[in-house]
Amino acid sequence: MNDSSDSSTARPAPVVLDVWCELQCTDCRGALVDLSALRARYGERLELRLRHFPLEKHKHAFAAAQAAEEAAEQGSAWPYIEAVLGRVEELDREGETFLVEVARELGLDAEEFDTALIDGRHILIVDADQAEGKAIGVAGTPTYVIGNERLDGGKSQEGLRERIEEIADRLLAEQA
Repeated sequence: MNDSSDSSTARPAPVVLDVWCELQCTDCRGALVDLSALRARYGERLELRLRHFPLEKHKHAFAAAQAAEEAAEQGSAWPYIEAVLGRVEELDREGETFLVEVARELGLDAEEFDTALIDGRHILIVDADQAEGKAIGVAGTPTYVIGNERLDGGKSQEGLRERIEEIADRLLAEQA
């Protein structure tokens, strides 16, 4: 609720970029460069939201999605996501042990991560993201949704950042 009657000081709502991602996906790791560039260019004007879409072919993806939610709860979502994506091969080999170790390396409560993975407290969030992704036609990762446009990065990242920037610029100009 905004009690301010002075609309000149109100910030426009950020443009939302949903990133349907899977933390055991090498294509998603490749997308990190673009996501970092988008964050640097737009700052608070672009809200990047990680949406979970674990693929069945990756046996640790569902646990990694839950771990990312625990990282968000502990206030370190993006540092955790970037750390896990940067070391996909270790996740492939070590599974949940690796997820807890990354939390420890980042100074997060690793025991709470372990407990969260055991008790499944974040499963509903992951399931809801996946169901929503399927409902809008997400078939692979990464997939981006901005301004009701879906862009599939699972086939190729080529030109996607530029397309996202075009859409974001247009949406921000419409708000001005």
